[in-house]
Amino acid sequence: MMDVREKVVAILAEQAVLEVSDVTMDSTLEALGIDSLGLVEAIFAIEEAFDIAVPFNANDPAQSDFDMTSVAAIVAAVEGLVSQKAA
Repeated sequence: MMDVREKVVAILAEQAVLEVSDVTMDSTLEALGIDSLGLVEAIFAIEEAFDIAVPFNANDPAQSDFDMTSVAAIVAAVEGLVSQKAA
């Protein structure tokens, strides 16, 4: 089983064109320089990597049932979705 945290960090690092080591758990997407388009691409990559559906509304991100305030929040949300899928 691939480590969720490592994979999410790798996806976000790729979107931000940063080294994985530059992405910390308390980084915000804004701090990483990930814009709304990059976020949508990252969501697609996460969905594909884990075979999950992320409850994300690209038209109204604030209304999404998916916490994207920090890398740690995204990792936690993805872990939750992965464990729901496994249940």
